[in-house]
Amino acid sequence: MDAFRAQEIAQSPVMADVRYDGTPVYIQRVDEQKHTVRIFAIDDPDNELDVSLDSLEEY
Repeated sequence: MDAFRAQEIAQSPVMADVRYDGTPVYIQRVDEQKHTVRIFAIDDPDNELDVSLDSLEEY
């Protein structure tokens, strides 16, 4: 996923179907400098992760 699209999704009030390793996730913020995003699994909001933008897929 590119940084621009990830930022659009993070700012949108509409929930997009984004997955990390097959798990539906919510994008909290995008770090364009590091090419990473802060995410958490929809069913586990207390477990936040910083992952590469390339590891996300939009369905």
